[in-house]
Formats: sequence, C-alpha cells, structure tokens
Amino acid sequence: MNKSELVDAVVKSLGASSRAEAERAVSAVIDGIKTGIRKDKSVQLVGFGTFRVAERAARMGINPKTGEKIKIKKSKTVKFAAGKELKSKL
Repeated sequence: MNKSELVDAVVKSLGASSRAEAERAVSAVIDGIKTGIRKDKSVQLVGFGTFRVAERAARMGINPKTGEKIKIKKSKTVKFAAGKELKSKL
C-alpha cells in the first residue's frame, strides 16, 4: 500500500470526508512521526508499534563490482517494531 492508497482507505473509513481532508490527515500523522523521531528519538503508537532511531556503526564493505574494500561511514536509520496488537492481526 502506498500513500495514495492509504488516503483512499481513510476516505472510505471516514465516509463523507473529502479526499483532500484525508490527505491532510495522513500527511499530518506522517509529519508528526517525523517530528517525534527527530525530537525524542522514538514514537510509540500503542497497539501499532514503535518507531525509533538506531545508529549503524562504521564498517568495512566491499564494492560488488570491483571487489575493492571500502569504508562505510556511521549513519542513523529508523527502525520499526510492531506492537502486540499489530502482530496478532498478521
């Protein structure tokens, strides 16, 4: 499911609501998650799951084309852990 399909699902769920309102609602939730991750380093949605910032250590890698060893810098990424209720729906 992509963002457009999610907006359509929100429109169906809310009934008479317009597509523009649903799109603003979905965008607001996504922006809220982004802001929360930046500010607090994690966002927990009870029953759904937790988004958190994880750090990747610097490491050595191999260029698959040339076989040359390269140094990969440390970086940050976002990890998601599904909540109990979401896991039970799978």
